Amino acid sequence: MRLKNSLVYLGLAGLAALSGCGSNPPVKSAAPEATPTAPAPGVAPVRIGVALGGGAAKGFAHIGVIKMLEANGFTPAVVAGTSAGSVVGALYASGMNAFELQEKAVALDEAKIRDLQLSSGGLVLGQKLEDYVNEQVQRKPLEQLAKPFVAVATRLEDGERTVFARGNTGQAVRASSSVPGVFQPVGIGKSHYVDGGITSPVPVDAARQLGADIVIAVDISNKARGKTPENMLGALGQSIAIMGQKLGQAELARADITIRPKVLDIGPADFSQRASAIVEGEKAAMAVMPRIRERVAQLQAERAKAASLAQQKAAEARHQACLDNRSSLQKLAGMAGLDGACAHP
Repeated sequence: MRLKNSLVYLGLAGLAALSGCGSNPPVKSAAPEATPTAPAPGVAPVRIGVALGGGAAKGFAHIGVIKMLEANGFTPAVVAGTSAGSVVGALYASGMNAFELQEKAVALDEAKIRDLQLSSGGLVLGQKLEDYVNEQVQRKPLEQLAKPFVAVATRLEDGERTVFARGNTGQAVRASSSVPGVFQPVGIGKSHYVDGGITSPVPVDAARQLGADIVIAVDISNKARGKTPENMLGALGQSIAIMGQKLGQAELARADITIRPKVLDIGPADFSQRASAIVEGEKAAMAVMPRIRERVAQLQAERAKAASLAQQKAAEARHQACLDNRSSLQKLAGMAGLDGACAHP
């Protein structure tokens, strides 16, 4: 009976952690730096995308990262999330800002997301998590959220990465968050889906595919550090991290900036440390803010240069067309330096 109660507790703790919500009061943010330089006239603004990785209770760190990005003028335009990152990402993409995310965490009634159902597929059904997310996003499907958003899951039948960009938002988040052995696999259409961390721990590629010019990856995944996990949920989390580690490294290399909050010591079910996770997210984001500012400025400069060259070429083309369309008399006058009809660009 004690073992059964422990498993039930772990399942509930994991679910609450994955939901990205808690009950501690919001943490004050650090003072923002100067806002980034505005793009030159005629130059498209830089679209920043965030790739929010999986990591159970560590997912609270995503809120701290988003807070600092917003405070410093780098509000993400597109969002991709895996597992815990998909929960935070969906609520954020629905139109909430980081402080509103914290308010939701404080107001959460855990009874709304509890649906234990012991079976061979997992301890947690996950339907209440789906319903909770849909309630928070006002039942809008993925394609109607305020920001472009995708949730990444793994198709159980063949292990393929699946990116949900349309349809039921809560169901996509539930699929992305379905840790094998804790959550029951989610049936969608003819397939079943489990945690996206198996195939894409930090969904950098998905954020890029949404149209992000600069992808900021937030890596909160477990790392194998030579320690034996203390419980079942810890063992499952570390197993998923090991399975996705090689794929994750290759995908992270394609990010422009990677943020790694110091949350490795927070257990996968220890959502009592949510305030600490948020603070660590803030600190980690501020530590790389100069790099973000530099990368944005670099891209803006490249775009301004390209726009200037394009304008110069267009002007030269117009000048040449003017010269070609002159009459014979104008051409003779031009040879004598008396024709000013076609001004040099």
